Amino acid sequence: MDKLRGELIDIVEWLDDSRDTIVWRFPRYQNEIKMGAKLVVRESQTAVFVNEGKIADVFPPGTYTLETRNLPILSTLKGWKYGFNSPFKAEVYFVNTRQFTDMKWGTQNPVILRDAEFGVVRVRAFGAFAARVVDPAQLLRELVGTDPQFRTEEVQEYLRQLIVGRLGGALATAGVPLLDLAAHQDAIGRRLAAVLTEELAEVGIAIPKFVIENVSVPPEVEQALDKRTSMGAVGDLDRYTRFQAANAMEAAANNPGGEAGAGIGLGLGMAMGQQMARTMGGGGATQPAPAPAQ
Repeated sequence: MDKLRGELIDIVEWLDDSRDTIVWRFPRYQNEIKMGAKLVVRESQTAVFVNEGKIADVFPPGTYTLETRNLPILSTLKGWKYGFNSPFKAEVYFVNTRQFTDMKWGTQNPVILRDAEFGVVRVRAFGAFAARVVDPAQLLRELVGTDPQFRTEEVQEYLRQLIVGRLGGALATAGVPLLDLAAHQDAIGRRLAAVLTEELAEVGIAIPKFVIENVSVPPEVEQALDKRTSMGAVGDLDRYTRFQAANAMEAAANNPGGEAGAGIGLGLGMAMGQQMARTMGGGGATQPAPAPAQ
């Protein structure tokens, strides 16, 4: 039945019903294709003919009638000099060239950075990226091989490791303080996309979009940041202390019993502490009286 079906079918095409297939090999009985068959390559696809392990012709989107004139490399390999029209053996790989946008990345282990304000800091990050095949022939040579169906899961871990390996260098060379990373995530993402695209050129893949969704620091650093934020909200500590003392005294005056005494005591204690601090800290301290003459 496979042989009979292969003799009757003269249309070579691929209707992708998945969202994660990058490369799909067209199934034919003994890889035989009839000369004069119709090849349909849809938008976001490329068809690659492989003969005896060698990549022959590559077809962009369009409809083709397979003849020796539009199979120049395969015709040379087969030695068809006079338009030989018998069925020929070749593997046809359809390569999906659309953007795969559902790719995720994240740092399993923290990346160590040196920050001018906080010193050595460990950060974690996660996000998403898009990948696209830009050189189908190179992808087949370097990654796919003879795999009849090459999916995103087969390359995603390789891409994630590459991203994590480049993330630390991108953050370090960005020259952005830790507190300003959130404001520069888009620029760092564009830089990483360019670096990764250049490195992945040897396998025929580009990274058109790279998104950093979040950069986080260890809990102890978050606590230090929260304390610094609280101090910034307080502002002038001396004025804040006097304000608190005044509030305590006002509360004691309005309620002269019970807890009011404690409130006014707290306010007066704070005021006295401030006065002592000013006296001991500046040049305004009074000189001790001289000892009486003997």
